[in-house]
This record gives sequence, structure tokens and C-alpha cells, in this order.
Amino acid sequence: MATPADKTYSKIISNEIETSAAARGIGIAKRPPEYIEEKIDEGKAVIAVTKDGTWVGFCYIETWSHSEYVANSGLIVSPPFRKSGVAKAIKKKIFDLSREKYPEAKIFGLTTGLAVMKINSDLGYEPVTYSELTQDEDFWAGCKSCVNYEILMSKERNNCMCTAMLYDPKDHYKPEETKDFFEKNKSGFERLLRFKQWKLLRPFMKKDKNGNGGNSGGNSKP
Repeated sequence: MATPADKTYSKIISNEIETSAAARGIGIAKRPPEYIEEKIDEGKAVIAVTKDGTWVGFCYIETWSHSEYVANSGLIVSPPFRKSGVAKAIKKKIFDLSREKYPEAKIFGLTTGLAVMKINSDLGYEPVTYSELTQDEDFWAGCKSCVNYEILMSKERNNCMCTAMLYDPKDHYKPEETKDFFEKNKSGFERLLRFKQWKLLRPFMKKDKNGNGGNSGGNSKP
């Protein structure tokens, strides 16, 4: 768990979240260093660093609907340490911390990444519809920085490019039940992502006067 001494990494973490979002063309909610530091002070953050003090990764907890829902947000790993398994370790640690602090809360996430879907699946998350997520306006306001926000609002917040996943402490798969679930259904997840890209982005693609493909801004980088 991150401690006050780790606030020295807040600016690095904030910058990496923004850089990563721009590189991938998705709208990870932008968080200033002050927000990162607030989460650390509240004991709602997990950080990974090397023995020599090099920052490796970070993730934090957000609560919604009077703590009925919890999101493990801002998962970010420093580029040199990606694909090393550290993201999975951080995700497991922040998940355990969430269960400890909010044992009755539903833990949810929105993601476009297959790797994150696998991690979530291994923890007992299940794909759900957006209607099963928090309806807290503050949460959805965080999507405004996403390049796909126009799509989200056009669907009245019922669908978007992200896949919604939920862990319900009262009704969930156990780790041993989900051990091979993702691998067996990976092709299904891939088809779902491709379908979303085709179905949801198509209405936002426009043609210019010469008939060439264009973009209305629904999938452009900020």
C-alpha cells in the first residue's frame, strides 16, 4: 500500500496516465498530482517501486453511490516494466485492499483491453451491462475526457467501446472457477470488441466532399 513518502511519485504517475491515454487513443480519466496524493493519504492506493526507488506502477480506489460501488482506477505501469506481470500483481493487491475496506461493495471496471479483462476474470469479475454499474453522475462525468464520450452519450450511457465488468461479493465466481474461463472464451471477448468497434464507431464516420472517409471527432485523440 502506498504511504505518504510515495507522494514524491505523484507527478510522474499523473504524467504517465495522460501520456498512455494519448498513445492508445483512449480517455483514461486525467488526474492531477494532487488527486494522486489525496488517494495515497486516504490509504486507497497501491504502488510498486524497485529497490533503488524507481517507480514501476500504481492504482487507486474510488467509491461511488455512498460506497455501494468501488472502482479500482488509474492502473498504470511504467513502460520499461510492462508485460512483466506487475500489472496483474498490482490489480490483485488493489482488489484485496478494496475487499478489506469495503467488503459489501460491488467492484467494477470499464476496459477496452483484453489483458485487463483476463485479470478481472481471474479475480471473479463478470461481463455485465452498463445498467448494472453505478449511476452516480460524478463517475460518468469522469468519462468526459474520453475520446469516445460522444458515443457513450449517444447510447444514453447504456453502451460504449469499453466492456463493463463487475465483481459482486454476494454473487460471483470463485478464482478456481474462473481459472480457465477467459482462455476458453477469449475469442468471444475479441469478437465483442471488434463488434463494438464496427457497430458503435460506424455512425460517427463521415465522408468528406470527395467521398473520402472522415471522422466526426468521436474517435480522435484529444
